[in-house]
Amino acid sequence: MTSPQRSGRLGIGIIGAGRVGPVLGAALAGAGHAIVGVSAVSEASRERAEVMLPGAPILDIPQLIERSELVLLAVPSDQLAALVSGLAATGAWQPGQLVMHTAAEFGFGVLAPALAAGAIPLAIHPAMSFTGSSIDIARLSGTYFAVTAPGPVLPIGQALVVEMGGEPVVISESDRAAYAEAIETATTFSSAIVEQATGMLTSIGVEGPGRMLAPLIRSSVENALQRTAGPDDVFLPVE
Repeated sequence: MTSPQRSGRLGIGIIGAGRVGPVLGAALAGAGHAIVGVSAVSEASRERAEVMLPGAPILDIPQLIERSELVLLAVPSDQLAALVSGLAATGAWQPGQLVMHTAAEFGFGVLAPALAAGAIPLAIHPAMSFTGSSIDIARLSGTYFAVTAPGPVLPIGQALVVEMGGEPVVISESDRAAYAEAIETATTFSSAIVEQATGMLTSIGVEGPGRMLAPLIRSSVENALQRTAGPDDVFLPVE
């Protein structure tokens, strides 16, 4: 594992070049951290990594972990546990290394095999829908991130979120499942409603139904959020 080039800066390795990993990597690079490499298998993921993380080498996973001070696991949630335990079985994890995953439903417990090897576990999840493009970097500003970690290292996860432009919200290990359900509900229902409504308008010959509904949907969401707001809640316009 290499040493930081300067105080507080980390060498970051990214496992997973889907829509989330390269965006968070780019945000961390913008905060001054160094991207030591990315693991990307498919042609699409390699192209995405090249666009979002120009100059970052494509490395195999063991080599990437060996070189990284922070390993960002941005893989599908159903693959996360097997990946972490499989790497532990090969002795890949290093003492003192930060290991951070982005799965909504898991806290740091899923990283137990890495923790047993001396790694520092962090679970963060940005409450945002990703496109996998540079537009997401701007959208990270003000986005809320669920952060779950052992108490002594919780400030590390919070600080990394702030560096990416986000707002950290501490979610306990036992509440991650409920948090994930809330995120899934909001995402699924909003997408389904938009698709259903635009489909109805298309069926009666309305051109550009998305453009027509956009102001209505945005104002409706903003009004709904205001109705459920607490005294300290501040909402920005929905973009």
